[in-house]
Amino acid sequence: MRGKFITLEGCDGVGKTTQIRRLQRELNKAGVDFVFTREPGGTVISERIRDIILDASLKGMDDYTEILLYAAARRQHVAEFIEKKLAAGTTVFCDRFVDSTLAYQGYGRGVDPVVIQVCNRIAVGNTDIDLTVFFDLPPAKAFARKGGADKKDRIESEALEFHQRVYDGYKKIAASSPERVAVVDASGTPAQVFDRLWLCLKEHNVL
Repeated sequence: MRGKFITLEGCDGVGKTTQIRRLQRELNKAGVDFVFTREPGGTVISERIRDIILDASLKGMDDYTEILLYAAARRQHVAEFIEKKLAAGTTVFCDRFVDSTLAYQGYGRGVDPVVIQVCNRIAVGNTDIDLTVFFDLPPAKAFARKGGADKKDRIESEALEFHQRVYDGYKKIAASSPERVAVVDASGTPAQVFDRLWLCLKEHNVL
């Protein structure tokens, strides 16, 4: 049986990393056959591309260069890692995927969504997402909780107005695809958020 493909989305600073760490521990206890991966990244080649994308010293990157780099990293990730794991029956959790591109480069940067759709289709091929979990927390609250943006990260160090556009984009994506996107309230303590996440995964037959 083919494995399930679960993507985890949300604005920078929303607390995904904290939730992923706990989720890994609990899935191990539950005996689930799973792997975690991330975007951009997940393979040696894709991680090299990630370094370029996030390098805060590269101030002059063109928006279309950025989206093509994301697409290249994603294609390698899908072909080399994700598809093979799914075919082997393993559940794959991915920290960010195609919705990040639409939210950040589409709504955030203003890149034509048709261009994004074409790039994403080339990158993912026939790989479908079974469930997307969107951690819902406005960027102002997310960065306040985190203690500010990471200035070494080219994307995270963008102005708050950019991150607000990204957040608004995520909300529109979730509203347009309710059958695929589950919204998890990311406010409150990490334990409270995790309880909501765990319940969400149970309700969608991931566990």
